[in-house]
Amino acid sequence: MSIISPQIIEDIKARNDIEHVVSSYITLKRAGSNYNGSCPFHSERTPSFTVFPSTQSFYCFGCGAGGDAITFVMRMENLDYITAVRTLAERSGVTIPESFSSNTNENDVSRQRVLEMNKEAARFFRNALFDTKYGKEAMDYLVNKRKLSTSVIKHFGLGFAPNSFGALHDHLKKLGYSDNEMVTAFLCGKGKNNTAYDYFRNRIMFPIIDVSGNVVAFGGRVMDNSEPKYLNTSDTPAFKKSKNLFALNYAKNHCENTMILCEGYMDVISLHAAGFENAVATLGTAITSEQARIFSRYTKKVVISYDSDQAGQRAADKAFKLLQEVGVDVKILKMEGAKDPDEYIKKFGAAKFNAIIDSSKTRFEFEMDKIISKYNINNVDEKVKASHELCKVIASFSSEIERELYSRKMSTFFDIPLSSIQKDVASIIRKRIREDKSRQQSELYRITSGIGDRVNPESASNIRANKIEEAIIGLMLLKVELLKECCDRLTQENFVTPFCKKVFESISSVYKEFGKFDIGYIQDEFTIEQISRITKMLAERERLSVNDKTTLDNLINSLTSESVKKEDSDSFDDILDAIKNKKRN
Repeated sequence: MSIISPQIIEDIKARNDIEHVVSSYITLKRAGSNYNGSCPFHSERTPSFTVFPSTQSFYCFGCGAGGDAITFVMRMENLDYITAVRTLAERSGVTIPESFSSNTNENDVSRQRVLEMNKEAARFFRNALFDTKYGKEAMDYLVNKRKLSTSVIKHFGLGFAPNSFGALHDHLKKLGYSDNEMVTAFLCGKGKNNTAYDYFRNRIMFPIIDVSGNVVAFGGRVMDNSEPKYLNTSDTPAFKKSKNLFALNYAKNHCENTMILCEGYMDVISLHAAGFENAVATLGTAITSEQARIFSRYTKKVVISYDSDQAGQRAADKAFKLLQEVGVDVKILKMEGAKDPDEYIKKFGAAKFNAIIDSSKTRFEFEMDKIISKYNINNVDEKVKASHELCKVIASFSSEIERELYSRKMSTFFDIPLSSIQKDVASIIRKRIREDKSRQQSELYRITSGIGDRVNPESASNIRANKIEEAIIGLMLLKVELLKECCDRLTQENFVTPFCKKVFESISSVYKEFGKFDIGYIQDEFTIEQISRITKMLAERERLSVNDKTTLDNLINSLTSESVKKEDSDSFDDILDAIKNKKRN
């Protein structure tokens, strides 16, 4: 059971209604007594994310993410359980005793501790930059070579890591931080003799600040042509690079209609300095699906402003696809005469950059230009190859109107009959549908059989028992009177699968001690994936109209029947046979 008392959890959840918590991140629409929306945890075209106000829970029937307001904040903000509880408590004015720590082991380092360390490190780097003894060369680089004003440097909190193996380490040590904490925060590394050394040395430092104003990580850039050009903080208890964007803390206030996606920190800073305060960048990696969903929460349109080299164009192609999957309108800049936005603005000015934003290209135009540049379309064989590639691009658009318009454009440019292009596009779509259907059937077999179930591995060999167990737990979570009935009539020994046995034991022990239950009471006993599975049991019952005592009686009688194990074995064999037959067919 949670180390935080049930009463405090109850107070926090009572003041943080699930509908209001979720709707602060995504748009919800009423669907009967519930609310639906596009899942923030995976890319989808048709909303499968449901909020159930009656049970203060959420569940996505697409990706399986589920839980309560605490779980939701854990997932959205990449927080541990205690920190998520504290975050909701602070929002609603509930006081949590300071004695509650997120550390479960003396070697663990909490998110809050990393944030405090990062704040001190940011101060250290900033002071070093403005210190004429350490930062003269770095300041000269920023002001004279990169043409940044002192106000811009201060605005982004830029700093300098001295060319020393122990300057930051010694500074943080004096403040009471241990070597283990510094290594965990990725501010230090460990040498052969197990001695800590500064990870960032002789680099311009860019603090990564989240939308709440916390310094969560750093990027460090060299001032010459040495490699690696950039060093970035790896994942820590306070930071996941796949879930953050550089300068989003500023851009979020200027991006309702459009955001500009850049490759590097300097591109973003130059754009902000030139008045384009809606610019952000990914953090040393290509855009991820999580970052694409962040864009969808803040804006309607993204203009990709990547470098004009091959690597930049490949990254742009990936960004196009991921951003379109989450419903964002995407265009790409075509920069001529400069390799990146920073160079373009310095050479041609902000007004010209604004003009190329207005004339930015759609994904189809971008792909068409790329394909045309790859093939000699005056050669028949190469023209055929180019046509096939472009038909695949057209087929990837879900809108029939877009497919029609792009097919006409292709027909005119390639001098190919429109009907031929439409037939090829339709053929590609049919093939894709067949492949998707095959994958879905394979996934259905896998889920039904329990094969590959990491949350409850034993479900594969106890299929029927597991279904009954999950139905019983779902009823326990749905109705308090049925919860009491289950606790009176069942023990953990009645359960077959270890996971359901543990869930039942946790629920019943809380109920017997406090006379009530909430999923928030047991969240620190289970992983976030296990909480999602428990919530699925509840969500499946929510969708059914009959959830009464008679239903429970039948389930309990089935679970306690001696034949359930044999029937499970038979069911498992049947499913394996079905899978084998499908493969043969």
